[in-house]
Amino acid sequence: MSDISEDDEIEESAAPLLDHLIELRSRLIWCVVYIIVAFFVCFYFADDIYNFLAQPFVDVAREHGKEPTMIFTGLQDKFFVNIRLSFYVALCVTFPMVSMQIWKFVAPGLYKNERHAFLPFLVGTPVLFVMGASLAYYVVIPNAWNFFISYEVGVASEVSKEIGNQAQLHIQSLPAVKEYLSLTILLMFGFALSFQLPVLLLLLARVGLVTADGLAKHRKYMIVGAFAFAAFMTPPDPISQISLAVPVLLLYEISIIVIRLTIKQPEEHV
Repeated sequence: MSDISEDDEIEESAAPLLDHLIELRSRLIWCVVYIIVAFFVCFYFADDIYNFLAQPFVDVAREHGKEPTMIFTGLQDKFFVNIRLSFYVALCVTFPMVSMQIWKFVAPGLYKNERHAFLPFLVGTPVLFVMGASLAYYVVIPNAWNFFISYEVGVASEVSKEIGNQAQLHIQSLPAVKEYLSLTILLMFGFALSFQLPVLLLLLARVGLVTADGLAKHRKYMIVGAFAFAAFMTPPDPISQISLAVPVLLLYEISIIVIRLTIKQPEEHV
């Protein structure tokens, strides 16, 4: 009898686990469906999306009095660029729907107060992501491209012009579509990722790993880290680096204020 009861208990405990696995599979299938559908839609409009990303280069090139031109050196390059671009955009577009599926799977296992605590993070993450990517696209990238194009040599001069017996050297910027996409996505993703700092700090504060006083005390290290991160993620011009470091520091200060107002701070013992 004891063996039978033990077997019954095992079967009863296995049943809820099986239900959770079936639900998880269903949620994952929906996530994959969202991404695949968005991918094919983005692939259809891949040229339009790429033209949008290339607009800062077009504007800067025209400011320098040159025809905006890009090249690809491999016959397959543009095709694979469209695939990569479609996949990146599909992930960004479907993020709210994918996160909602994850939330629907996790939420039933949370207490009511825990659900209320995590909802702001679910909403704030995509908003901050878009803000960071927009800052990179509208502010940093145009300044970066203007900085790089300034290294052209003799492009505005006549090709036949000679200096003494030697023709003048012409060095012209002709970016490849593959490299342009990689650099643009790197900058936009780097800025979007850095703007997730408040989400990270608030989560760490809720689980008790950091406090507002502790963050304020280590502010000087954050200043150094922000500029070091900006120097690593942006081109070597001061405008781009300041454009990333200053918003990161502002978000850091805002996070400290929000933590003080929303999370009860433990008393620190000396």
